[in-house]
Amino acid sequence: MKQRTWPRSAIACALLATVPLAGCAARGAPSIALFGAYFPFWLTSAIAGVAGALIAHRAFVKTGWAHEVPYQLSVCTAIGIIVGVLVWLLGTGAL
Repeated sequence: MKQRTWPRSAIACALLATVPLAGCAARGAPSIALFGAYFPFWLTSAIAGVAGALIAHRAFVKTGWAHEVPYQLSVCTAIGIIVGVLVWLLGTGAL
């Protein structure tokens, strides 16, 4: 049975692809302690973003802007993304 040899470029690419896997090893993954367990902070930011989008939609309906604002799904999604990113930036100390 003939043994297969790999070209050096393939080995280099495989080793280079593993470098990003250690991204959070230097400082640890951003997480928060909640009820005695560690939750990833991106999950907290995503939940805050969804809540921000829901609150924006309810505010649009309550004030009557729902009939005035075009592309309301896109607007509420953008507001949710902004809220999620702000929570991420404030929570990780990047802002």
